[in-house]
Order: sequence, then C-alpha cells, then structure tokens
Amino acid sequence: MEKQPITVRVASWSALNPGRAIAAWFAFVALCLAVGIAVGTNNAVAEDYRVGESGRAEAIATEAGLERKPTEQIMFSAGSGPLDEAKARAAAQDLGGRMKALPEVLEVDEPVLSESGRMLMVEVTMKGPRREALQHVDPLREQTTAVQKANPELVVEETGDASVSKGLNKQRGDDLAQTEVITFPITLLTLLVVFGSLVMVGVPLLLAVSSIAAAVGLSMVVSHLIPDAGVGMNVILLIGMAVGVDYTLFYLKREREERDKAAGGLSPEALVGIAAATAGRAIVVSGLAVIVSSATLFLATDIIFSSLATATILVVFVAMVSSVTVLPGLLVRIGRRADRRAARAAERGKPPRRRHPERTGRIFTALLNPARKRPAATLVLSALVMVGLALPALGMELRVLNKDTHSRAIPEMQTYDKLNDAFPDRRSEHWVVVRAEGDRRGEVATALDALARRAMDDPMFSKNPPAVRTSEDGRVSVMTLAVPHRLSSPAATGSLEHLRRDYLPATLGKVPGAQYGVDGPVAVDVDYLAHQDDKLPVVVGFLLLLTFLMTVVVFGSVVIGLVGVLLNLLSVAAAFGLLVVFFQWGLASTLFGFDESATSAIGSRVPLFLFVILFGLSMDYQVFVVSRIKEAAMNGMPTRQAVLDGIEKSAKVVTSAAVVMVTVFASFMFVHLAEMKQIGFSLAVAVVLDAFVIRVMILPSALILLGDAGWWPSKRTRRAQTAAASGTGGGGPATTAAPAARFRWPPARERAPDRIRGWSVASSWVPGGPRRALQRGPGRWLIASRTSARSSWLSERPAAANRSG
Repeated sequence: MEKQPITVRVASWSALNPGRAIAAWFAFVALCLAVGIAVGTNNAVAEDYRVGESGRAEAIATEAGLERKPTEQIMFSAGSGPLDEAKARAAAQDLGGRMKALPEVLEVDEPVLSESGRMLMVEVTMKGPRREALQHVDPLREQTTAVQKANPELVVEETGDASVSKGLNKQRGDDLAQTEVITFPITLLTLLVVFGSLVMVGVPLLLAVSSIAAAVGLSMVVSHLIPDAGVGMNVILLIGMAVGVDYTLFYLKREREERDKAAGGLSPEALVGIAAATAGRAIVVSGLAVIVSSATLFLATDIIFSSLATATILVVFVAMVSSVTVLPGLLVRIGRRADRRAARAAERGKPPRRRHPERTGRIFTALLNPARKRPAATLVLSALVMVGLALPALGMELRVLNKDTHSRAIPEMQTYDKLNDAFPDRRSEHWVVVRAEGDRRGEVATALDALARRAMDDPMFSKNPPAVRTSEDGRVSVMTLAVPHRLSSPAATGSLEHLRRDYLPATLGKVPGAQYGVDGPVAVDVDYLAHQDDKLPVVVGFLLLLTFLMTVVVFGSVVIGLVGVLLNLLSVAAAFGLLVVFFQWGLASTLFGFDESATSAIGSRVPLFLFVILFGLSMDYQVFVVSRIKEAAMNGMPTRQAVLDGIEKSAKVVTSAAVVMVTVFASFMFVHLAEMKQIGFSLAVAVVLDAFVIRVMILPSALILLGDAGWWPSKRTRRAQTAAASGTGGGGPATTAAPAARFRWPPARERAPDRIRGWSVASSWVPGGPRRALQRGPGRWLIASRTSARSSWLSERPAAANRSG
C-alpha cells in the first residue's frame, strides 16, 4: 500500500488514540515550561551587541579594563520655589553614605549644581557590565526612596540606563496585559460567529495559549545556544496568538465543511483524516514557510534579529505541531460526543439537526465579482492602487529607537528629561578609544590634547575640558567628549561624522601604529544602521529565493512561484507606504493621539523584521487559497472555475483568520513602545490588504488570465482536467472530495472489515482519477488503487448510512 503523508499518519494515530494524544500534548507543554524554568534564560551580554567601529572600540576598552560602567543619576530639586542648596547638599551627603555602603556600588561622585542653581545631581557608578546593571539597581532605588522620605521638602529622583530599563520592563508588562484584554474578547467573538459553538471556540484558544506556553519554555532552553536580547516574549505573544488561532481555524473549518457534506455519513475519524490530508498539509507548508522566512533573519548577524527569528520559529513550529497532532484527537473526542447526542436524540424520536453547507457571503461575493467578470481591468486597477499605497515608502527614514523615543509615561524618562535640561552637556557623549604601543604613550597624549582643543573650539561639542582615562600599562586611553545635543538629533550625528572624518585622522591618525575608534550612544546607533544596510540585500535576496523555491516545490509551478513572490512584494510595499504615512508623516499622532516621539521616524529594525514576517504570513493565505484551487483543478475542474471555486470555498476561513490576526496585531498599536506600535500597525494593515485585495482581486484575476499556463511546467493538473473532460477518470463526476479517496484506513496495515468501526464513504464524493470507490456488499466500501493490487477497507457501515451513495 502506498505510504500515507506524514500529516495523515499523525492524524490517524491521534484519531485512534485521542486520550493519549491530548495527554501527550499537555505533558509536552508542561515539560517545556518545567525545563525552561529550571535552566532559566541566558540573556545577551555586551559582546553580543557589538557591531562596526563602535563595537571594535568597546572591545579594546574592555580588554584594558576601561569599559564604560553603568551609572545612575540622582537629582535633588525643590518641591516648590527655589532650591535650598544647604538642605540639598545635606541630603546628597546622606545619599552618598548610603550608596557607598552598597556592594553594588563602585564609587559615588561629588554633588554637582546645575548652572541655573535649581538642581543638584549625584552620579553613582555601579560595578559590573552595563548590560547586567538592570539586575542590581533595586538596592540603589531603595536608598533613593529612603532619602526622599527623610526629606519631604525636596524632590529626590533617580534615572540612568538601569532605572530606565526597569521602568520600561514594567510598562511593557502592563502593555502586554492590556493587549490580552483587547485580543481575547474579540477573538472569542470572531470564533463564536464562525462556529456558533462555545466548545469549538475554546479549541483554537486552548491550542494557541498552550502553544505560546510551550514556546516560552523552549525559548528559555534555546537561549543557551542563541542568547535572548529581551524581545522574544513580545514576539511569541504577537505571532503565537495569531498563527495559533489561524492554523487551528484552517483545520476546524475543513473538518466542519466535510462534516456538512457527509451529513452524518462519515465518522469523526474519517472527517479528521480528510482534514489532515488537505488543511493539515496546508498548515505544515504554511508553518514551514514562516519558519524558513524567519530563518533568513539570522543572516543579518545581529543579536536582536537572531532573537526575533528564534522566537518566531519556535512559536510557529509549536503551533504547527499542535494543529496536526493534538487537534485531530480533540476533534474526534468532540465528534464522538456530538454523535452520542444525536443518537440519544434519535432514540427519543427527535429529528436530526440538519446543517447546510456554508455559502459565500454577499460581501465576499461582491468583492470577487470584478475578478470574475473583468479580470484584466480588476488586475490593473488593483495593482495600481497597491502601487499608489507603496509610493510613500520611497521616502522612508530610519533611526534607532532609543531613549528619545521611549514613552514619557515612564517616571524615569521624565527624570531623564529633567537631567538633560539642567545639564545639557550630558545629553550625549562620544568615547574616543585609542590603543598604541607603550613607547608611544607621549605621542598619544599629545594627540589627545590636540583633539580636545579642536573639540572645545567646535560648537558641536561641549566647551568643558574632556576627561581622559588611561590603562595601567599606558597602552589604551579613553577620552569622553560631551555633546550638548539630543541623542537622535542631526547635530549629534553630525558631530560624530565630523570627529571620525576630520579630527581623528588629523590627531590620532598621525601616531604610528595607533588603533583608534569612537564608541558611545550616537556611534552605536550610526554603526547599527550601517550594519543593517550592509546585510539587507543578503537577507532579502535569500528570502525571495527561498519563498520562490518553496512555492515551486509545493505547487509544482514556476508561474505560481513567481506570482506569489510578486504579490508578496506588492503587499509588503503597500504596508511600508502606509507605515510611512502614519508614523513618519505623523498621521497616527493626529488620529490616535500617539506621542510624537513614536511617529517622527521609522524604527531601524522594523522594515527588515516586517519584510521577513510578512512574507511568511502571506504564505499562509497563499498556500491555503492556492491549495483549494489546485485541489479543484486536480479533480478535473477547468482552471477558471477552479480559481473561483477555490477562492469562494476559502472565503469565510480566510476572512475569519484575517479578523483574528488583525485584532491581535492592532492591539499592539496601543502599547507604549514605539517599535511595537509600528510593527503592530504594519502587520495589521498588511493582513487586511493581503486578505481582501491580494487574495480576492489580484490573485484570482491573475490566475484566470493565465489559465492553464499558470500551472507550467507541471502537466498533472492538465492531465487531470483532460481525463475528467473525456470521462476516462473512472466514471465519477469531478468534485472537490479527492482527499476522501486519498485517505485510506488503516494507514499502516490491512485490517479485516469486521474489525473497523464507524467508517464509510459515499461514492459520489470520490472522483475519478488514480483511485476509485467500489461497493462490495451492503455498506462495504473499498478504496482501490489502479497501480496496486492491494486495497484497504474504509468501512462496513449499513448502506442506508451512505445518504449520497
């Protein structure tokens, strides 16, 4: 007997052993969480983030023990009126003593009064790397709070990288809870409309939530191979809920469709088998497409993109596995329960509840009419609209989203702004690092003096003398140049360019054998953007190639592969154009009241992440819709009719899936983190455009116009259509029920008919082609292969049960 596809074999085992399948799944989820919690998360360290010249400079400074230590700034100001400097200094003295007693503190600087005299600042330097300061800042914050309580007439506030990160994490946690409050009710309502059953509504949510839980545990384990940059949880929740519900929805809708066709003639196990051979296969292909697309992010050689890719791959993989393993078992359990209820109702003389096959809604029919009646005009006009939406993307401006774009609802960010206003020289810094042989120490010192004089004479830099630190062996020196401009301002970027292009070559560049570079917040941002620009063509090129190859392999058509890539590009470009209009041009601030700091430019990581994820998610609809089209074509339906039939039959599930995805993604527009706002918005609009423009207007129009040429170079579809048209396919009318014929029972070995319970198939559902349905005796149906003398029994249900037979 011909070997069954893996989706059918797994579904068969799950259908036969639903209790074991369900128990095994939840044991797997519990195991993932338990192991993940046991091993913990391995967070990325400073070395993982280094790129470009700033990364090399940081490495030199770190080797010499001159790396930048984490610092916290504590400010003292008056609650009202002018500052009482004596009281402020006394409070600062108290704070200094408290801080010096902490094991986390390296040193405490003397208090500094602002030029206005309205604020006193104490800087505290912490021990350890900057990336780890977040874990040790709480004792410092506690001492600041204690000093505030002891001095109620003063305002004592703390800020710093660690404090800001602490506040940011708290805000992020609150935001994620808010998205769940928005997402769950709307998802429940959508699924209730689709299925009309609370039991069926619970299945997608149960599997989505359990998949997210398992992915969280696995991400902790995998972090010991690929360190976590702190973005994984957001992505797991964002992508996990969307694909987890959607994959389950695809499977459930196909099982429900076959149940309606069978009208009680097929057992729950057989219905699950048909769904496994169709929707199950589409889910696996879609999941693999998202996984392959996400994997291209590793080519960016960036720790943040690697974390994004890892989180996406894990949650999509787990969601895919849940849909083809435990879901069949759950559906069999639910189906058996429904059958028992129907049997009891029949015993009481109650007529069976009849369900009618779903019809395409009026709105969807109206949307499809242009492609049906005027495909050429629809294709041209729809493509022009999408191109028009994409045009603003040509003016996209990228920047690294840093402190300047954080929400000012975070108290530490409000304190940060006060610090910058009171001490403008501290707004940003450049750290010049130089390494030379020990005998060049004097020359390096002379060059650094010359560099300091040039900088102090330049309005782009602070007028205050820069500080210089030198290693014990005298080989490495670090000069700190203060810049009185905000981190993301053109002036700060211009000062870095001026420093690297003009001042360093003219000073340190004259020292023979000296290695030098510029590190610091501005340099890190500039180098990060340059690194992304270098990797972008590689990632995009591999993504396009892999997407094309996967489509060709799945559908056997080069034309379908090219059409898929072009449509995905069109969808992504339109989403980018709207992203620019709303977030770069500021329309989101006008319509939604977003903070202008989140809408003045596009986050540097947003376009590449969106490009990859959108390509993968677009394959969901591509695979599902085109699979239905090909299924109809393989059953002998002419290409034009197959296109319309496939689009119509997938209409409700595509619409429902789009509603769920848009709800999940749009909920992230209302979090405070600017990057997540932009990603959520872009994903939401891309799904809307993909579901209602690309898949309803452009795709059917293109495939109708291509006709049979759309399947080139594969000839299987044309042979099937020709065979059906000539009546040589086995005498059965062409239908869309081929999966019933392909699903044989038992999958691995022959069984005698008297050992199989509850299986049947009606002859009108099995089309001509490589397999035929033969009746042998009352209610006994045989699926026989033309190429094999062996066959397998599908059921021995009484003939009366086969209502269509």
